[in-house]
Amino acid sequence: MQKRISIQGYEGSFHQVAARLYFGKEVEVIPCDTFREAVRIAESKKESEGGIMAIENSIAGSILPNYNLLQKSQLRITGEIYLQIRQNLLVNPGVKLEDIREVHSHTMALQQCYDFLDKHKWKLVETEDTALSARHIHQHKSKYIAAIASKLAAELYDLEMIAPNIHTLKNNYTRFLVLQCEEDVQAEEEANKASINFHTDHSRGSLAKVLGKIADGGINLSKLQSFPIPGSEFRYSFHADMEFDNRKELDKVIKSITPLTDHLRIYGVYKRGVWK
Repeated sequence: MQKRISIQGYEGSFHQVAARLYFGKEVEVIPCDTFREAVRIAESKKESEGGIMAIENSIAGSILPNYNLLQKSQLRITGEIYLQIRQNLLVNPGVKLEDIREVHSHTMALQQCYDFLDKHKWKLVETEDTALSARHIHQHKSKYIAAIASKLAAELYDLEMIAPNIHTLKNNYTRFLVLQCEEDVQAEEEANKASINFHTDHSRGSLAKVLGKIADGGINLSKLQSFPIPGSEFRYSFHADMEFDNRKELDKVIKSITPLTDHLRIYGVYKRGVWK
């Protein structure tokens, strides 16, 4: 059965690239204007079989609002993928570099390509989405406007990559989470990573005690992110990504840290993602 997966952005976006890499090229994506809408549709069994959501970038860091969306949802993490972000200059067929007067794309994509763009005197126009920019120049058959977007966008909208890989920093990766309704999640036999959220009583050394138990259990803490607890006076909850060799190690650590926390929620136990 063809899976329907919600994504933020339009067809040709990097979210769709990630969805295809994880589920295969036949996956049906449901484009959403916002991450909030993507999460809502991912929670709806009538509308989708889950969603894919960017959670952090190797250059820009964590996407904090998306952690908040995850925390408020009933979704579980069932997988992840690390996608190298390759930006390309796209034009309609026949358009030459000297014809270009404007370049349209999302502000982050423009910023990632300033070294290339600074060599030209083009007008830079910020838009809401890289793939949407590609779609617009295709629809309007523009002879003077280029877009910065993915290779997939070029394929979907019949555009030419007049200048591929124009991003300045080549090791630019975005981590995407694969999300599914909690009641539909099945145990992953090859799981070696878990994401949890917890907070302590904030007494002296309480966080250190939790981290000590994780280290003593032989588990690698690959990420620790703090978040203010709404309505509290500078109290924080913590998101932790933990990598392990076998499930027994994880279960033992969870059992040991639970008494040290005021709240603990497991977002998902899944297979560590590969870098694409």
